[in-house]
Amino acid sequence: MGGTLEVELKDKGRVTIPSKIRKALALAEGDRLYIEIGKGAIKLRPKKTVTADEIKGIAKIKKVNLEDIENALAGE
Repeated sequence: MGGTLEVELKDKGRVTIPSKIRKALALAEGDRLYIEIGKGAIKLRPKKTVTADEIKGIAKIKKVNLEDIENALAGE
């Protein structure tokens, strides 16, 4: 999935999170989200922990190189 999606701001500032994203992150009505504001952007994060199995396939990455992960975590 990934990329940018466009949603509409509704009455009282409400935004609907598309069903594909809700399903991929196993979000349900009543779940709590963190909201961060900065650099002209709004970022939402689920408060709960999401397992790898729940988000498998969301980025459409078929193969990951362990060295690439280690480099990314090291800040290279």
